[in-house]
Amino acid sequence: MNWQIITICVGIVAWALISQRLSKTLLTLPMLFVGFGYLLGEAGAGLLDIRVDSKLLHTFAEFTLVLVLFSDAASVRLSSLRRHAATPARMLLVGMPLTIALGTAVVHWLLPEVPLVLALLVAAILTPTDAALAQPILASPKVPEHVREGINVESGLNDGLAAPVIMMSAILAAQATGTYINDAPESLFQFVALQLIVGPLIGGGIGYILARLLDRCIINGYVSPPSRGIAVLAGALLCFTAAEQLGGNGFLAAFVGGLTLGNTLTSERDFIVEFVEGEGQILTILTFIIFGAILLPIGLSHISWQTILLALSFLTAVRMLPIWLSLIGTGMPTAHKLALGWFGPRGLASILFVLVIDEQFNLPGFEQLISVVVLTVLMSIVLHGASAQPIANWLGRRSNSR
Repeated sequence: MNWQIITICVGIVAWALISQRLSKTLLTLPMLFVGFGYLLGEAGAGLLDIRVDSKLLHTFAEFTLVLVLFSDAASVRLSSLRRHAATPARMLLVGMPLTIALGTAVVHWLLPEVPLVLALLVAAILTPTDAALAQPILASPKVPEHVREGINVESGLNDGLAAPVIMMSAILAAQATGTYINDAPESLFQFVALQLIVGPLIGGGIGYILARLLDRCIINGYVSPPSRGIAVLAGALLCFTAAEQLGGNGFLAAFVGGLTLGNTLTSERDFIVEFVEGEGQILTILTFIIFGAILLPIGLSHISWQTILLALSFLTAVRMLPIWLSLIGTGMPTAHKLALGWFGPRGLASILFVLVIDEQFNLPGFEQLISVVVLTVLMSIVLHGASAQPIANWLGRRSNSR
């Protein structure tokens, strides 16, 4: 075990020492550490003998996702969002349901032996996006503000909005296949309603209280600069855990909590981003290492032409067509619609949801669908990571020429 820790730490230190240099290339953090995990895992050199069950990987991914959602939301300026609210609203309320519906149809068409509810399940798992894989777009001042806000807000909210659909379709799939479910909800309608209502209420309340307390303590000199980041980390986990405990959706609670904190806090909020980019990045690195070492070999062992075609479809037509349709009538330039459609990268959320469903439901025949998710995430890491900076530059040149 000590040698495994040493190997991982050496890899992280090596990346950190040349991270500035790497930021100018097409290589991204997820690319490097998924490859690192795979090459050194059992499928590669066997130097990383990571034998963990899905609960540990679930914990890593869940904790990281909550922190990313909270911090991403805290960076959204509502004053700016109000000017561009139509774009993420259309993408979430029109584009997201269309994506799930089209994805369900494509899965059922290419894998006709898969029950329709299982096709719905995998489509819902692959609908949430991960803005972390599009950081060059979000960080570039050359990219129009409404494009950046659209990607950021959509990726923050669609994880939570997809969760009730995922859980509902998993329950229906279990019932259809005769799988026993622990703690099955008595009413699906009540379950979905609680997920969508309780989570945002709890997240908003905790975010507001935390903002008020931080402001007062910062003004009075009660809190040290390093402790501010720790309070934010604990606040994000508090939003998630309290919402889940009371039947709400923890991811929605984390996003709404971060959104409330970031827009209610009157003190300087740079410490939020600084804390997450430091401590939070370690969790992201570990999650992708474990993904490469454990999930990637499982996905590749069930690969077929259908799973490859499905992965490519989810990254292109299944994502881009619904987003294009949702933005009709906005007057948005074609280049911006294409960018919003293309930048639907899949990452931590899809990994997390696969682990949750596999752990809780153990559905028959789910291994092939895991392969679809793993291949989609892998292709997304490579394609979206490599294209983010060139497309950001392209959008910037088009905006300057207008």
